Amino acid sequence: MPAAVAAAAPTPAPTPTPVPTHAPPESATEVRFVAQVTNDLQHRFATTAQASAAGFFRYTDEDQTGAISWVNTNQWQSDPTRPSQLWYDVSGRLIGADFSVLQSSSPSRPALWGVSPSRWIDFSPAHVHFGIKTPSGVQFGAVGPKTMASVGGSVDRPTAADIYKFSKMERWSRLGIPKPQSASDVAFVFSFPAIWDLQVWLVPNPLGAFAEHNPNVKPSAAAKEQD
Repeated sequence: MPAAVAAAAPTPAPTPTPVPTHAPPESATEVRFVAQVTNDLQHRFATTAQASAAGFFRYTDEDQTGAISWVNTNQWQSDPTRPSQLWYDVSGRLIGADFSVLQSSSPSRPALWGVSPSRWIDFSPAHVHFGIKTPSGVQFGAVGPKTMASVGGSVDRPTAADIYKFSKMERWSRLGIPKPQSASDVAFVFSFPAIWDLQVWLVPNPLGAFAEHNPNVKPSAAAKEQD
């Protein structure tokens, strides 16, 4: 290839902000919990094919931690063997999981499985995730309760027709994804309820299994900042 048209150097992966910090030290019961779920989930869901067969599907791009999230919408009320979400890296390696407890059934942070209630994150309000079919594959988006209400929809029972109506609004442009040409271009849509969320790394993490970031997981140049 002539030097004048040589490929540009890869763009560095985004730097996490703020700088990643250690999670509080794990108790003995938390160490046992992490070991238990790591051994179990790495055995059952080591590949995305295994996750798909068990009812999980991808619903995000790669985020700033290097994780691509897969969800099972039948498991918002989790137990240690039934996480609500699994995380894979761009190579398809299982790297983490979310366990959930519905806030509707637990007004305060859960005290479960020997894990400190302080580990559980308040993930509210309820909102909606969806995917749009495009020539380059499914692209992902999310929308909150106010916008859903403005198109006559509900975060509790979202439909493809609601997402198509949303695509007609000016604020759709903030998503940076193509508009659907009809409701049939909506690949999936689901309600993400208000939950208490427990995030666990399933690969070694020097910052701790419950930390936000993992220095051992390197995001690719395609990673996007997400909430």
